[in-house]
Amino acid sequence: MVEVQKEVFSIEEITSEVKALGSHIGAIVSFIGYVRDFDVSENKMLLEMRLEHYPGMTEKVLQTIEKKAFSKWDLSAVRIVHRVGILKLNDPIVAVVVASPHRNNAFDACRFIIDFLKTEAPFWKKEVTNKGAYWVEDKKSDLKQSMSWKKEG
Repeated sequence: MVEVQKEVFSIEEITSEVKALGSHIGAIVSFIGYVRDFDVSENKMLLEMRLEHYPGMTEKVLQTIEKKAFSKWDLSAVRIVHRVGILKLNDPIVAVVVASPHRNNAFDACRFIIDFLKTEAPFWKKEVTNKGAYWVEDKKSDLKQSMSWKKEG
């Protein structure tokens, strides 16, 4: 199940939803991404992050990523929640919660989902700093990580 929303989410509520959605759960693995500060060497201070998305298309891409995870691993339930709008430092951005009968499947699927979410989902980030505002470009490390999954098949 995927959701794109402006509101702050509760990881406890999402985990409870995953427990209710799944059966034969032996493990639940979660990832929460937060708005982080900058490298102090750049001498920038984040004031806010503005996250935009393509409504309808974004959800469809997230559902496709979720389906791929279900096809690769034995999973009981998955929940992906991603925020949009104006976010402040330390605000939660994204939650991925995966339930499976076995922990390795839950860990691998959770990592797979966030890796592909970072590179394939149509979200755009604009960082507003004390030195100005700019759109965030894809990180080479994120692209490299998602490519490693593609090599695995």
